Amino acid sequence: MPTLIRESMRLLIDETRQLEQRSAQLERELTALARHSPACTHLLSVPGIGLLTATAMVAATGGDVTHFKDARHFASWFGLTPKEYSSGSTRKLGRISKRGDRYLRMLLTHGARAVLRAAALARDASRPLDGLRTWATEVQRRSNHNKATCALANKLARVCYVVLRDHAAYGNPQPRPDKKLERTAFAIAA
Repeated sequence: MPTLIRESMRLLIDETRQLEQRSAQLERELTALARHSPACTHLLSVPGIGLLTATAMVAATGGDVTHFKDARHFASWFGLTPKEYSSGSTRKLGRISKRGDRYLRMLLTHGARAVLRAAALARDASRPLDGLRTWATEVQRRSNHNKATCALANKLARVCYVVLRDHAAYGNPQPRPDKKLERTAFAIAA
């Protein structure tokens, strides 16, 4: 290495090491935060949802999704639902709207890519796939990788909604009372 840039390179290497140490410290703090948050621990059970996505989603929603009408509204809050161009009885869906939280949409998209990659590796190794991964690989087979990624990111947002709403880990569904039965019981009581 030329002597003229040796000192500059040493300073850049030291700065890079400091940034790596700070990044590791922040990751340890996020891990401790996630360990003490029930919403984060439930979200971490969802495939494709990692530490950054779980903590960012809990920070954005406060861990409470009751103000969303349903899972579709939650996914549209991230900009992951398709734009609709409809007229009369003709319904046409376009590309995703990209409105909403750009950072969380990006994290969900990267998580979806990771799930698709893991599903492809598992399929190549002849390992069984769960329902979510099977669905995602079927969508990828029918369309293309990017459309499957967006569709899976949408589905992951909807799964996260259910996990946060039910306060249960992925794969452990909680029984929910039927709304019809609730209305009937309310009408009988009144």
